[in-house]
Amino acid sequence: MIGVFFGDAFITHIKMLPTLLLYALIFQVGLNISASGELGGLIRNLSVTTITLPIFTIIGSWVFAALSSFILTSWDFWECMALGSGFSYYSLSSILITQLKEPTLGIDMATQMGAIALLANIFRELLALVSAPLLGRVFGKFAPVSAAGCASMDICLPAITRIAGKSIVPIALIHGVVIDMSVPFWVTLFCKL
Repeated sequence: MIGVFFGDAFITHIKMLPTLLLYALIFQVGLNISASGELGGLIRNLSVTTITLPIFTIIGSWVFAALSSFILTSWDFWECMALGSGFSYYSLSSILITQLKEPTLGIDMATQMGAIALLANIFRELLALVSAPLLGRVFGKFAPVSAAGCASMDICLPAITRIAGKSIVPIALIHGVVIDMSVPFWVTLFCKL
């Protein structure tokens, strides 16, 4: 609709707006955590688990993304890795993938890939919510945090807290922030390969 009224020149400038807005949201999450006054306590209570859990979440997600490249024959290995690097941040990863893959794949295939990223990350978040009690019982209190990805700091936090107790909250928050901030880097990297 904007293209009809303002022309193609305006569209090229407005294309970056969703990405810039999402980066602003990530920045705002960081501001909220630092403004809450709990950041010092979170940093003082850092443990090996708190630091390594996001790393293992990322590696585990990549393993499954790499395995999916054998099943999803329409997409190559690097595209599957980009799809798997959303870590349940569906709004950012789907937009980034669509924008970054459009020059090489074309608008139709890039949009299809963005839609797959959106659905895969929504399903990851829903699966983490539904299976949190089972994951916590079978694999321990860190499993629901890892399964939630970015959502461990927001949508899935109440379910994680109910399963693992209030002591998991700082770990889940730090995990979510670290994973959240890594999504733009990893998705961009794998889309460029």
